[in-house]
Amino acid sequence: MQYDHILIRYGEIALKGKNRKKFIGKLQENIRHKLKEFPDVSVKRTQGRMFVLLNGHDPHAIINKVKNIFGIHSISLAIKIPNELEEIKQAALFALENGENVKTFKVSVKRINKVFPVRSQDLNQVLGGHLLSNTEGYIVDVHHPDLEIKVEIRNEATYITSSVIRGAGGLPVGTSGKSLLLLSGGIDSPVAGYLAMKRGVEIEAIHFESPPFTSERAKQKVLDLAEKLTSYGAKINIHIVPFTKLQQRIFQETPDGYGMTVMRRMMLRISERVCQKEGILSLATGENLGQVASQTMHSMNAINEVTNYPIIRPLITMDKDEIIEISKQIDTYDISIRPYEDCCTIFVPKAPKTKPKRDRVNYFESKFDYEELIEEAVQGIEVVQVSDEKQVEDAFSDLL
Repeated sequence: MQYDHILIRYGEIALKGKNRKKFIGKLQENIRHKLKEFPDVSVKRTQGRMFVLLNGHDPHAIINKVKNIFGIHSISLAIKIPNELEEIKQAALFALENGENVKTFKVSVKRINKVFPVRSQDLNQVLGGHLLSNTEGYIVDVHHPDLEIKVEIRNEATYITSSVIRGAGGLPVGTSGKSLLLLSGGIDSPVAGYLAMKRGVEIEAIHFESPPFTSERAKQKVLDLAEKLTSYGAKINIHIVPFTKLQQRIFQETPDGYGMTVMRRMMLRISERVCQKEGILSLATGENLGQVASQTMHSMNAINEVTNYPIIRPLITMDKDEIIEISKQIDTYDISIRPYEDCCTIFVPKAPKTKPKRDRVNYFESKFDYEELIEEAVQGIEVVQVSDEKQVEDAFSDLL
């Protein structure tokens, strides 16, 4: 006997009412995509549950893939057996004997198939007695057991599970539209992308580079961060914007304190044009209220003026320690702290305005026609696709 299924439990999806079928279908699609390197594995669903049929594959390799998929509340290894009492007894015994560091246990039966002749409470006692009679050293503890053996008697079969692994939660990526993530290379923006994806948002990314002031290593850092995010979704298209000429002109034409504000406005203008071209409905940023000069309430008010696209800011109320903790959990922190500067840090004014005024920003912008440089930057965009199926192509590997 062996574990031959992985049981997928829904969380928030179960509350979606008439739209639940759409969410479950997208979750099933996302799981299939993640597991396509395992050709014999299949993903099936029954009422209220989804199962991965292992067909002989190592369950732990598959669990490592599945546990990062948004929309899953929890997962468990499962044994599928016929609705026969003796089969259920043997499977429950297998689950107990294969538990790790187990001294106490309990049995929990859920009898969905009401035709099955033994009632749930009676079967709890029958199975508990069978396990105690056929093992040594185990004790029943119904309140705080080391192992809970769950028995679900469904119409088509019985499923027995023991350990429960927490899933990623949230909603399936692709159920809440698409957003363009401003991905800088710092700690905050990849965390913002992760949290947006957790709410079902599919993301593309935009990155502004200013060679020779920014290096190929800085560009590679962004590609590596995007690759980490693909483990929670699928491929990510990164729109890499040549920003040098426009950025230099901004800081030549704008008083020092307002240069950062104007630069951020130009970034939103370019990002909006990418959204229009790609059919993307929103922007997402790693902005955190009060963290830097461009992230004060006054600055965001002045910067937001140039777009009517909604801007998702998942980190807006977090403190830095919270953001760093998430970045470590999702394995982006060590990449983000690589010492390669991006375009937002190379031209930082000595005293940026923390309370810029819209009328002043508009006055400074009106003194020079930036449209030609904006269009040149848009036309020069390079799109790089980062996939969860392979490492980023090592075009820059000689630099690492």
